[in-house]
Amino acid sequence: MPLPPGTHELGPGDGTLVVRTGKGGAAAKAGHNLVLEVTRWSATLAPERLSLTADARSLRVRGGSGGISPLGDEEKAGIAQTIDDEVLKGGSIAFRSTRVDAAGDRVAVEGELELLGVTRPLAFDLASAGRRLTGSARFKQTDFKMKPYSALFGTLKVADEVEVAVDVQIPTES
Repeated sequence: MPLPPGTHELGPGDGTLVVRTGKGGAAAKAGHNLVLEVTRWSATLAPERLSLTADARSLRVRGGSGGISPLGDEEKAGIAQTIDDEVLKGGSIAFRSTRVDAAGDRVAVEGELELLGVTRPLAFDLASAGRRLTGSARFKQTDFKMKPYSALFGTLKVADEVEVAVDVQIPTES
């Protein structure tokens, strides 16, 4: 289905924006593949443009697979704090499209992602089903001059590539 006409303001009340990380290094079995939810974000979607800003300090750990033991609330809070203090440091996160091409149930988006003051091109597809949009984009942290987090003297690392996924319901006009 094509995108609903008009300009739409979106945020956490309309759906989810999540970041998925992988793990690597010699001690990868000890680590977790994480699902982090961005709890404060806003987006503007129109037929010809898409923009999004996210609060870097609003990532919350929603789950983790793998690892030696399940993640408890204390571990989740510690990971969120580490992301705030050592990885994102409260920096800017913004996306601005340069092209949006909706055809049938597919929306091709090209634009620029700004992450911690570094801007790089990013392209991804969204699937449109009625008023629901879903999709994801992958990028490497090192492309944004970020050093992926590591622990245990570098034997446990967060994978360089991360995935950002969105699942939103476009609100009906009031």
